[in-house]
Amino acid sequence: MKPLHVDQLPNFVKRFGNFIDGELRSIQTVSPTQINLTLACQDIARGYDWLSLEFEFKDVSEASLIDNDKLLHVEMNDGISLTNKDNLFTFKTNNATLKIVAKKLKYQEKPF
Repeated sequence: MKPLHVDQLPNFVKRFGNFIDGELRSIQTVSPTQINLTLACQDIARGYDWLSLEFEFKDVSEASLIDNDKLLHVEMNDGISLTNKDNLFTFKTNNATLKIVAKKLKYQEKPF
């Protein structure tokens, strides 16, 4: 897993096209303060090839999650919002179905 730094955030989101039309794959609550989330998206740096990204949120202070069996029903036409304010990363779907706020964020690229 690679840490995602605040200064990398704009290019990271742009690289994956704001995750528009992506697909949420899984959410795992590892502990009360750690959540792992996997989604599939297109990578502009790889000629729009599809890949999976696994996110690791640590020191989670707020979360609004849904069950894994309902993830395919989450509308991803508008992508996600991934921001950092006051040293907190906020990940949320643009339709506000899912939200995670955490101090630390890491990611790993995986095959589609």
